[in-house]
Amino acid sequence: MRIEVELPEVAGDKSDEATISSWFVEEDDEVEEGETLVELAVGENTFGVHAPATGRLVEIVAQEGDVVQVGDILAIMETEEEEEDY
Repeated sequence: MRIEVELPEVAGDKSDEATISSWFVEEDDEVEEGETLVELAVGENTFGVHAPATGRLVEIVAQEGDVVQVGDILAIMETEEEEEDY
């Protein structure tokens, strides 16, 4: 299943944008749920965005130095989980 990793709202911060500081993983890396994928900066503060699931990072969409908005896609992941049909 494909998962889009998006920039979340930062609690307590009124800014709706952040700058990509550094990626801690590369495309095709296997990642664990909760692992920090990327560090972002908002003014003087930094924070990490974590993997929403265990899987493989297939594409980095936002590069280091890019300014991204809340809701922008930072990366695409693939998981082993199959989507269930109901």
